[in-house]
Amino acid sequence: MNARIEDYALIGDEQTAALVGKDGSIDWLCLPRFDSGACFARLLGDEDHGHWRIAPRGADVCARRAYRPDTLVLDTEWETPDGAVRVTDLMPQRERAPDVVRIVEGLSGRVTVRSTLRLRFDYGSIMPWVRRADGHRVAVAGPDSAWLRAEPAVRTWGEEYGTHAEFTVAAGERVAFVLTWHPSHEKRPPPIDPYEALESSVADWRSWAGRCRYEGPYRDAVVRSLITLKALTYAPTGGIVAAATTSLPEKPGGVRNWDYRYCWLRDSTLTLGALLAAGYQEEAEAWRDWLLRAVAGNPADLQIMYGVAGERRLRETELPWLPGFAGSAPVRIGNGAVDQLQLDVYGEVMDSLSLARASGLPTKPHMWAMQRSLMRFLESAWRRPDEGLWEVRGGRRQFVHSKVMVWVAADRAVKTLERHHELSGDLDGWRRLRDEVHREVCDKGYDKERNTFTQYYGSRELDAALLLIPRVGFLPPDDPRVVGTVDAIRDDLGHGGFLRRYDTGDSVIDGLPGGEGAFLACSFWLADALHMTGRTQEARELFDRLVGLCNDVGLLAEEYDPVDGRQLGNFPQAFSHVGLVNTALTLFGEDGAG
Repeated sequence: MNARIEDYALIGDEQTAALVGKDGSIDWLCLPRFDSGACFARLLGDEDHGHWRIAPRGADVCARRAYRPDTLVLDTEWETPDGAVRVTDLMPQRERAPDVVRIVEGLSGRVTVRSTLRLRFDYGSIMPWVRRADGHRVAVAGPDSAWLRAEPAVRTWGEEYGTHAEFTVAAGERVAFVLTWHPSHEKRPPPIDPYEALESSVADWRSWAGRCRYEGPYRDAVVRSLITLKALTYAPTGGIVAAATTSLPEKPGGVRNWDYRYCWLRDSTLTLGALLAAGYQEEAEAWRDWLLRAVAGNPADLQIMYGVAGERRLRETELPWLPGFAGSAPVRIGNGAVDQLQLDVYGEVMDSLSLARASGLPTKPHMWAMQRSLMRFLESAWRRPDEGLWEVRGGRRQFVHSKVMVWVAADRAVKTLERHHELSGDLDGWRRLRDEVHREVCDKGYDKERNTFTQYYGSRELDAALLLIPRVGFLPPDDPRVVGTVDAIRDDLGHGGFLRRYDTGDSVIDGLPGGEGAFLACSFWLADALHMTGRTQEARELFDRLVGLCNDVGLLAEEYDPVDGRQLGNFPQAFSHVGLVNTALTLFGEDGAG
């Protein structure tokens, strides 16, 4: 398979998501949740690991594709010597069971279309037993069952361990396929009407997108990013996964392949801010509530990530039967970084809850008690080395960004008490902590010779996360140390006009071989920092280049390779789309406030 990451589009039902290629093949789908086993895993292997392709017989890639405006409904069109055809893909919001709806419509002439469905449960490792039932096809293996039906009915047959159909559509004719999953021990759920599902999905998405308050430049890109964040939300809990995929490589052929189908605390403040600023208070409140449930308990046990319902055990495992995208092995599920200590997440949680309170989200009775508990832990633990924001596997260090976020935690605790006199807490103690952390960071984390903050105490390495120093209020944007840090990071970590996270060539810190591409979220942070330090035109030029990296349907992965001109890492990446929204609001907020 020669597909690139940017060749894919996303469909989903706010509980899971699928990736659809330009060739009309669904190559990735986990059921019933984002983090469940995949029944289509061709993305990380080949056709025998599961996929579902619908396309004109003998056709290669499509002529064009696009989402219907302000929706997550995907139209893919082919032009053939016999005529033109459109395939519309969607996952309607489920009532009980997840459904994938694929509607084939003739546009001109008469086109012969072929459907090839290969279901492989548990990440391509289990071939189900397929039989006919009630005029449809049903596949069963262990706990999983899936039904395939077509309206109007078309002839299907099995060969090469798949289910096939071939039919002809003329202009104006439609054939709809519906694939429905349910636990194999339960009765088949009532079938949905695919055409009604299409109409309601379009209406629902457009109604949701219409709530966006942003009316400034690049509005289409902002709305597409917000729709993507909504699609990556697990609706039952409000948790937002970092991406819909696992193990898409940060470097083709490399080992930096991680599972991102979980919810990271590091994303919390920036995500909350984007949702609130764009007008999505309900979604922001759901994310805040997920956060409160996930972090409840002993503050010493706070994790950097959780499952979509707040699960804590995310054991990392390799899947040796999958060769990986572009031969990038190993393929991993679960994420071993869950056991790391990252002090910055305490600052993220405190900052998020402070932002929620300041934005008028309804408070929870236990929220402040939990925040006080987090502060008590930080008072005794803040001097510890940790693995830092980027989850390095080369050992713990005194990372400067982690200490800055400890300062954020203390600062937000102090300001909350100063603004809300009905709350109680150790105001004087937290002020002392804030001042002590600030002094130490400025003393041990700052290189006077080069006029820049560094990645960790005593190092000469830099870290793009230091661009957040003015954003979180640690120092004002016009402080010479901030300006110097922005310039040093741009010079040292610049990569093809964008920005890397840090120097991955330092294997002592990173603990992994090989490099990676430019990190898109960090590149958006650079645009923010340039604007805050008075270089707005440069910031807008960078933002324009970043928006230009979106694929043909407006999606961004985690990273970008400016040498080969391709997206890298898990896809689509919430952190990248949050960066796009926040930077648009930063650069054009006054022009775009609705």
